[in-house]
Amino acid sequence: MISCADAVQQLWDYLENEVTAQDREAVEEHLAFCRRCCGEVEFAEELRTVLGEASEVELPPDVESRLISTLDDLDTTQEDLSSDESISTNGEGDMT
Repeated sequence: MISCADAVQQLWDYLENEVTAQDREAVEEHLAFCRRCCGEVEFAEELRTVLGEASEVELPPDVESRLISTLDDLDTTQEDLSSDESISTNGEGDMT
């Protein structure tokens, strides 16, 4: 099963039907067990709807807050993944 980080990384492509059948199956398998990521999907779908309806409409405060929080979480996740990757290699691509 894929991790939360992998599921979130594929989220927008998944919602746009731009993933392979294998990736779609992996994301759906993850979503069947991960309540947090299901919430991320629901939020992303809601955000797409709001953004698609009118580009000049202000986001409701709760949606804006959740968007900022989600973006911050994604930044943190990417930083953590980058940090883990640089720690696990010795600069020559060999695992230490």
